[in-house]
Amino acid sequence: MTEVGPGAIPRGGVVTLLRSLGVEDAEIDRAQADGNLVLLAIEHLALGQELVYDVDAAIELTGLPEEELRHIWRSLGFPDPVSGERIFSDVDLTNLAAVAELLHSGAVSPEVAYGMTRVIGSSMARVASALVDAVGARAEGVMRAGGDAEDAVALEPLATEAGAFLPMFPAVLEQVWRRHLQAASRRRLLRSETADGDRAVVGFADLVGFTALAQQVTDEELAEVVDQFERLAYDVVVAGGGRVLKMIGDEVMFIVDDPAAAVEIALGMADASRDAAELSDVRVGLASGPILEREGDAYGATVNLASRATAIAYPGTVVVSPDLRAALEGDPHFSFRAMRPRFLKNIGRVSLSVVQRAEDVPLTIREAIDERRRQMRVVVRDKLAARAGHEPDAVNLPDEEG
Repeated sequence: MTEVGPGAIPRGGVVTLLRSLGVEDAEIDRAQADGNLVLLAIEHLALGQELVYDVDAAIELTGLPEEELRHIWRSLGFPDPVSGERIFSDVDLTNLAAVAELLHSGAVSPEVAYGMTRVIGSSMARVASALVDAVGARAEGVMRAGGDAEDAVALEPLATEAGAFLPMFPAVLEQVWRRHLQAASRRRLLRSETADGDRAVVGFADLVGFTALAQQVTDEELAEVVDQFERLAYDVVVAGGGRVLKMIGDEVMFIVDDPAAAVEIALGMADASRDAAELSDVRVGLASGPILEREGDAYGATVNLASRATAIAYPGTVVVSPDLRAALEGDPHFSFRAMRPRFLKNIGRVSLSVVQRAEDVPLTIREAIDERRRQMRVVVRDKLAARAGHEPDAVNLPDEEG
């Protein structure tokens, strides 16, 4: 097989590239028929390494016991290697040998080493999926715009772009990792210098009515809504000095060290979603208290309280825990309205509060909910009408539940 580096895209289109990589014509034909030539090219370009070692060879060359080697490989997110299958490259063995040396040096415990491999594996899997999704979506766009599945030239710019991505990514990932390592160390140092220690504000925000919306629009339109919500979450949370810990579809979990900044972020998300025509209202729950951070996630009673508070918040509102209200009670920028005490699962009876900016004079909660639902129904009706070729008023949507 002729080896072609990630940046060496031959002239003549994706088919020429794939043939130069030794891909059989039958496989190329199937990819052409499915509009997946670009993804096929990425699959063959991504690794650029020959797989020559099976498990037994890897054990001998790295010095790792078999179960340890298999455990590390699984922790990175890869399937358990089959005995006799050549699945490892020279680069794989170099990295595994480095992990083995680290484990055997006693510098870190096996638990820490395995924890790091899990984080690395899950993070890189997400980066890879995002790149493949983006390139795949562009390829589908070319085909929908009239590209000929039998003519790879229409997709050549995408393949060239994908080839340019690959050599660039390692340097980008290393620099971003170093910056985040510096930021994480700084955060821990600052926390250790304060009396609160590992206390922080945890927030959850989710899109109201997401399940109902999912039944009324196409998968592509739903993906657009999720993407827009993710962009909104990252923009508002990071700009406000917080960190997004994870996105779970229509929900975001974030953490902020400063209580006032946390409330501003939450109110900002509610405002931003209200201004975005294709997003339903966002409801937010905030709780302040001790947290346990591990492997890029947070745990503990504070996290549970924030999650439960979100579940009972009305659309477009921010609900806060008693500790957070107490910390901000004298802040002239915010006003609080006590909710009736609620019994929260696995937590008990809690007196939560709705927070607003002091100058806000909102509609009543019910009026706000009804107005937002009306706006959303108009957006969805117009989309359905446009797809069906009808006038907007000719499309009837089922009433939502109250």
